[in-house]
This record gives sequence, structure tokens and C-alpha cells, in this order.
Amino acid sequence: METIFMAQLMGALYGLLAVIFGAFGAHALKKKLTPELLHSFETGVKYQMYHAIVLLILGFNLSFDSSLDSVVVNCFIFGTLLFSFSIYALCLGAAKGNKPRFLGPVTPIGGLLLVVGWSLLLYSFVSNQV
Repeated sequence: METIFMAQLMGALYGLLAVIFGAFGAHALKKKLTPELLHSFETGVKYQMYHAIVLLILGFNLSFDSSLDSVVVNCFIFGTLLFSFSIYALCLGAAKGNKPRFLGPVTPIGGLLLVVGWSLLLYSFVSNQV
């Protein structure tokens, strides 16, 4: 699939799911999760929404004439998936009494991909000015 379409599609999908998961967390999970787990769940939702908006902005504004643009978008898509969705799984698992330990390292890998995406985006802006 073309990178512009993927940025727009995933931005819209992540935005939609962030609203649904945010409502789910605020209403259905409020009584099932500890305050710490609810805060973690909300962090996943916030980061997902932030990156949904960024993907939409990039999808409508980047020229995608360099492979760097595609790498930035892919970092945001996969970073959000790994970061936010592993947090959701960890929180829901903990609420049910079984914490899926294999997901523990997934969250920081997702966070690292987000940092790489932001770093590459910054690099692309600076390199275009120099």
C-alpha cells in the first residue's frame, strides 16, 4: 500500500480506536482497574491519539518523495501499535489476575520506535533547511 494512504488510514483507525478505548476505560474499566492501572491505560490512549493526529497531519502534508518519510510513518504506525496496545493488554491482563509478562519488553520497544520516528522527523526538517 502507498505510504500516504497508510498514514491516513492508520491515523483515522487509531483515532477511532482511541475514542472507543478512552470511553471504555472511563466507564467500563473504572471499577475494575486500580488507579495505577487506569492511569497506565489512559496513557496508552493519549499516546495513541497523539500519534493518530500526527499520522493524519503527515499523511496530508509530507511529499513522500524520500524513503525517510516512509520510515517516519512506519515508526509511528508500529511504535503506536506496540506501545499503546501492549499497555492495554498488560492492564487488562492484570485486572483479570494474569499479567502477560512477555509483553513487558514490548512497550519500551514501541516507545523507542516512537522516539526514532520523532527524531527522524526532526532530522528531515533540519536537513531540508541546511
